[in-house]
Amino acid sequence: MSHLMNTYPRLPVTFERGEGAWLWDTEGKRYLDALAGIAVNTLGHAHPRFTAALKAQITKLIHCSNVYQVNEQEQLAGKLCGLTNMQEAFFCNSGCEANEAAIKLARLYGHKQGIESPSIIVMEKAFHGRTLATLSATGNRKVQAGFEPLVKGFVRVPYNDLDAIRQVKQNNREVVAVLVEPIQGEGGIRTLDVEYLQQLRLICDEQNWLLMLDEVQCGIGRTGKWFAYQHTGILPDVMTLAKGLGSGIPVGACLAAGKAAGTFQPGNHGSTFGGNPLACVAGLTTLNIIEQDKLLAHADSLGQFIHIGLADALQGVTGVKEIRGQGLMIGIELDKPCGDLVKQSLAQGLLINVTAENVIRLLPPLVMVQSEAQQLIDILCPLIKDFLRN
Repeated sequence: MSHLMNTYPRLPVTFERGEGAWLWDTEGKRYLDALAGIAVNTLGHAHPRFTAALKAQITKLIHCSNVYQVNEQEQLAGKLCGLTNMQEAFFCNSGCEANEAAIKLARLYGHKQGIESPSIIVMEKAFHGRTLATLSATGNRKVQAGFEPLVKGFVRVPYNDLDAIRQVKQNNREVVAVLVEPIQGEGGIRTLDVEYLQQLRLICDEQNWLLMLDEVQCGIGRTGKWFAYQHTGILPDVMTLAKGLGSGIPVGACLAAGKAAGTFQPGNHGSTFGGNPLACVAGLTTLNIIEQDKLLAHADSLGQFIHIGLADALQGVTGVKEIRGQGLMIGIELDKPCGDLVKQSLAQGLLINVTAENVIRLLPPLVMVQSEAQQLIDILCPLIKDFLRN
């Protein structure tokens, strides 16, 4: 009998070790990992330079309080701000904590403008986390059900719909920010139009709103650029990161620039574990290896290879609605719920995920190579065809 709280319907497998894009279970069976811990294991498993950096740091210092200066934290903040043109960073431990920080920052920003009840525009089918504020911002009733009363102060609009934003602009004087994922992960790998983000940037400037981008799942090289917004030529006021930033070590970040910078002052926000030396070394090492090994260009080219391979193998298959995404963030939408494919793939030695009920989600580690990507295609496509025939 398990003593764990029953929060996950767990698959019947336990992994013992990993190497690169591969995992081995306790029975010795090998699996190709096309999920990367849900966009977490950026460098795959047991990357030699990553594990060496962590081992070295563990022998020196794992944690010290944020009441002291933390050199590794300063270095990671400088690195992230250099890659993004943002100005300052707050470190926490997860994506929902990073989004909590962004929500608090937006509210404080609004109060400083004299707005009594600051509101944030959020999207349908969004996912921002499972804390009370972030699940209130999330556009999924399944996530929210049973946890009412929800946190107030969110205005929901359809994704990718500028007219809806303009309508809120006309009717709501309490809005202080827009919080949006450039690519909705849990919402089914749905991507914002480039023009939408560019126009949203202009509207936020005109209204003095903060443009806040949740890049928890799509950031850290996954789309072929460091961050998904960099495909559009804009700069957000606030950006949240986590998942892939630490390659498996928990670390989150909330970055601010422009009119959002300087909003938090001592006493406004904090985190006991956030920005500890071990987590920051994990973040710094991840970013350095992505740079040294040119993994941005690799994510772009391998993503195209997988996309084309899937399209060729599934061409003309009735029930395949769309293959979409960017870089190594790929969704295959089917015309019916397909959660059964997760177990079927597992039995064939492939780790995938299904989100939004009918979208197969692929989030391979950035170190996956082309021969492994071909294996992914060769295992998955026959399973999809068989599933759709039944």
